[in-house]
Amino acid sequence: MDPTPAILILTPILLPIILKIGIEPVHFGIVMILNLMIGLNTPPVGMCLYTAAHVSKTSVENVIKESLPFFIPILLVLLLIILFPNIVLFLPDIIMGN
Repeated sequence: MDPTPAILILTPILLPIILKIGIEPVHFGIVMILNLMIGLNTPPVGMCLYTAAHVSKTSVENVIKESLPFFIPILLVLLLIILFPNIVLFLPDIIMGN
């Protein structure tokens, strides 16, 4: 699913649940956006893969092969953000004075 419709459809459904559980909405938003970004760069739907292949005039398989080393750090960042929400909430907490 394209990220924009996913955000527009899923956010109003999931936000009340997230608030009841006690998860910070900013943290939820960052995790959701990062997950959607990973979805854009992974097969089978990965629209960014097809765009990169078209721009570089190469096959999608070559683009996937070249982008594979970047998925490990992206997944590690996602895991860190999920496990340690203060990484994401550090700056908003300073700005909002919490």
